[in-house]
Amino acid sequence: MAGPAPGRRLRLRPLAALALLLALAPGLPAARAGQAPRPAERGPPVRLFTEEELARYGGEEEDQPIYMAVKGVVFDVTSGKEFYGRGAPYNALTGKDSTRGVAKMSLDPADLTHDTVSQTGLTAEELQSLDDVFTTVYKAKYPIVGYTARRILNEDGSPNLDFKPEDQPHFDIKDEF
Repeated sequence: MAGPAPGRRLRLRPLAALALLLALAPGLPAARAGQAPRPAERGPPVRLFTEEELARYGGEEEDQPIYMAVKGVVFDVTSGKEFYGRGAPYNALTGKDSTRGVAKMSLDPADLTHDTVSQTGLTAEELQSLDDVFTTVYKAKYPIVGYTARRILNEDGSPNLDFKPEDQPHFDIKDEF
């Protein structure tokens, strides 16, 4: 019995080499007959902060990270300790959701709250300032470590089905569970 024609053998070798390359190449998904593709890998789970828990990260303890929330997103601002640490100019913003204070550029204790509606509301300029500072300062400089309960849960404690984590591709969410 004669073997395969010489021309046919040459065509199979490049295909076999390609199959071998694809199977062994790092970072490429391996497809095997009868197996479903693996789901995309997920980052660490989102950490939920209650008001009481967030208050523990207000910069008072030297060995603790410093956290603050804006728009329900909790940031680790420890790298800005000279601004947010104990006795620093913006320490009043830490350990809580200070959305209103950030929007109004205010350190008045009455403004250091998540509430942007019930007091007097915010002007269009303050809302724009809030969005700008949220994106160009906090999301750009400080890693997201979680979300406030108000951002993830409804008032009755049920999950907020509209919740979507913030995109921060240049940071990895810290895993502190």
